[in-house]
Amino acid sequence: MLRLLKIFLKTIAVLLVSLICILTAFFLYGYVLYASADMQEPSLAVDPDDYRLSVKEDSLRVCGSNSLFLNEYGLWECVLEGSSVERGAAYGVMAEDLLYFQEDAFVGQIRRMIPSEGYLHFLRAFLEIFNRNMADHVPLENREEISALALSCSHDHDIFGTPYERQMHYHAAHDIGHMMQEYMLVGCSSFAVWGRHSADSSLIVGRNFDFWVGDDFARNRQVLFVNPDNGYNYVSVSWPGMTGVVSGMNEKGLTVTLNAAKGAVPVASAMPISILARRILQYAGTIDQACQIAQEAEIFVSESILVASAEDGCAAVIEKTPEVQAIYKGYDCQVLCTNHYQSDEFAEDPANSDNIATTDSPYRMARLKELIDSMPPLDPVMAVEVLRDRMGLSGKNIGFTNEKSLNHDIAHHSVVFQPSQLKMWVSTEPWQSGAYLCYDLAEVFASDSRGCTLSDMSLMIEPDASFIEADYKRVLDYRHKSSEIRDAVKSHRHMPEWELLDFIDLNPFFYETYDIVGDYHLMRGDIGKAVSFWNKALQMEIPRVRQKEYIEDKIYRYDTE
Repeated sequence: MLRLLKIFLKTIAVLLVSLICILTAFFLYGYVLYASADMQEPSLAVDPDDYRLSVKEDSLRVCGSNSLFLNEYGLWECVLEGSSVERGAAYGVMAEDLLYFQEDAFVGQIRRMIPSEGYLHFLRAFLEIFNRNMADHVPLENREEISALALSCSHDHDIFGTPYERQMHYHAAHDIGHMMQEYMLVGCSSFAVWGRHSADSSLIVGRNFDFWVGDDFARNRQVLFVNPDNGYNYVSVSWPGMTGVVSGMNEKGLTVTLNAAKGAVPVASAMPISILARRILQYAGTIDQACQIAQEAEIFVSESILVASAEDGCAAVIEKTPEVQAIYKGYDCQVLCTNHYQSDEFAEDPANSDNIATTDSPYRMARLKELIDSMPPLDPVMAVEVLRDRMGLSGKNIGFTNEKSLNHDIAHHSVVFQPSQLKMWVSTEPWQSGAYLCYDLAEVFASDSRGCTLSDMSLMIEPDASFIEADYKRVLDYRHKSSEIRDAVKSHRHMPEWELLDFIDLNPFFYETYDIVGDYHLMRGDIGKAVSFWNKALQMEIPRVRQKEYIEDKIYRYDTE
């Protein structure tokens, strides 16, 4: 017996020593990776005297030949020119407060998700390791611009790195965002039509960019016009501090829009997709040139890049993963793009097949096709109608905020392009329901006006007055009330029955309404009511298979009948 005990203790000691060695090796390896991280910040000689803010008002800032103007519809219109350093430094000086607000909103959302300071330090270490080689894939021009802009950034958030390091991380936010939401991809939708589907037969491109990092993050939107010393002039729609591109058009009439796709979870970053889109916009004039630039880039997530070209008179989708690149050209004078791949090269791809089978992406694409095929040939106004659509297939009411709809009232921005005329229409608040302002690239780059909007107000597309008057408040009330009921469930707090009924009346065709009320009744111990509401939720259009399975699992666990 004593001999067996000695063997047992010896075995335990060996296992403990082995575990300590493994953990030590793991942390040493992690430290080596952390210590080897290098964002390759360029050494810049920027004289502050060369970048003085000569005019500063509530709506207009000027720095040399660069300007930043807040129009009456809430869009920041920025014009930049010169070298990468000159553009970055001037923009930083003009937008210092906006950069702070944007970063504070982004970090604030992270802190709400991760309230522990210890975990935040861990997050920084993770980002340093994950992005340790990212700068190898970001051209010097882009790093110089980001570095010059970062000179105007605050040190309040240095827990996440230096201002330059943080801005580099933020340019990969779109990639990391949809990578971390592996099972809840951002639901962007876009399309391009020409020929018989276009009112004048020329290209019409539309896109909804559904990227949400909190309401504050979406408060300031920018329309950025760039006249670089190399490449083509271009316009980009995004947010303050973003020098990459998610939606844009250049002076050759080439447009780029990004749509997240699904692929394997990467172990390290490469070129952020927004930087690749920027490279395409700045240096490509045709679809073939765009494909060549994309082919030469190494990225770390899966993405669909819809490229439309006035010179080619058509559009195509560059479907790209870290390993494979394919081109999808659509058919019948139209290209539709949501969040899954359509080319033959990805027909047997397991991640793509799973994406098609389990998410709302094919449903939104079917709705896009249904609308475009049933409408007269599109002009910009009708293209906006498509982007504003909240219905399901065959016009079915599937509830506000449903991810199966093209417009689920979450879009950061929505844009319509008319490449052959170098015109674009940009949405204003709320979401896609506000006015769409028209910008003519040729006129903007030929103008030197300051202190007034760069948009052509005569071509503005009117707001969706019926939604704003009848349903906008319902959507806001629904989101507020849903959070309130969830909090009540967590805190075991009683709510009057009439409040639950009012909540249902706010959004009676949305599955989540009944799922939330079911959870409330479960918390109150009324299993029968809970199961009844969950069954009601299953009768509605549910965006994702896993969401449906989660509700079914609750019914299976708690239904005793």
